[in-house]
Amino acid sequence: MYIAMNRFHVTPANAEAFEALWLGRDSHLKEMDGFVEFHMLRGPETDGVILYASHTVWENEEVFRAWTRSDAFRAAHKGAGATAKLHEGAPAFEGFTTIQHIA
Repeated sequence: MYIAMNRFHVTPANAEAFEALWLGRDSHLKEMDGFVEFHMLRGPETDGVILYASHTVWENEEVFRAWTRSDAFRAAHKGAGATAKLHEGAPAFEGFTTIQHIA
């Protein structure tokens, strides 16, 4: 499995709009071969910002990379620049290959 995460730093004043954006979006993930599951996570507030992370699980890194090159990816991310004002800086991407999975 491959886990792809993006971390976002959001001020409390923008938290409601940021969450509404994610909860109301059309993700297109279910259309992709190799997609397993998605979670949008809200973390702690530290130093005046709330940490959020998008957490996507894929069968492997190859199918994740195919998603990033797909028309579905472009459709899901259209207008992302216009919503960048809701978080501070660019999202920080982190990709992980699973070495152990216990369910």
